[in-house]
Amino acid sequence: MSLRLIMVGPPGAGKGTQAVGLCERNEIVQVSTGDLFRAHAKANDELGQLAASYSAKGELVPDEVTNRMVDERLNEDDLVNGFLLDGYPRNVDQVKALDEMLDKRNISIDVVIELVVSDEEVVPRLLERAKIQGRSDDTEDVIRRRLDVYHETTRPIVDVYRERGLLRQVDGVGTVEEVARRIDEVISSL
Repeated sequence: MSLRLIMVGPPGAGKGTQAVGLCERNEIVQVSTGDLFRAHAKANDELGQLAASYSAKGELVPDEVTNRMVDERLNEDDLVNGFLLDGYPRNVDQVKALDEMLDKRNISIDVVIELVVSDEEVVPRLLERAKIQGRSDDTEDVIRRRLDVYHETTRPIVDVYRERGLLRQVDGVGTVEEVARRIDEVISSL
């Protein structure tokens, strides 16, 4: 069975961590916009330079840049058996762009998993991650700005997918294993 899903949640909710395990357990590929941005930045190509200039300020990369990266990635053969979109779509316009990308490939999303975690929980998580990983973009001011941007622009996509009957909310607080078990219960119910 192929599985195509989207994982949403605020920065620091554990999307990346949960995506890795979920993809391994279901033999699908994680498509992380963060990874796409970093790969393009490492290649120092046009898309990478644009993405890096926004990320460094704690701002979201413009839709046209992100959409191009995701559209290119969806063409790759390793996604034939399924994928998890992590960090995309981030707003209602990107939902529309993704709909077009999927329509032209004659595929659809099976489920959208929202990891539910409060701002009070994610700020300390991201500050700790910044220390461990040496991520200069994760200062408290930048983290709070990213959370504001998330609430303003990304939260509305939750309503879009809820209306389509695709949204499943998962409590993102607990151990990695506890959250993974909750996600697996959602997947097994499909």
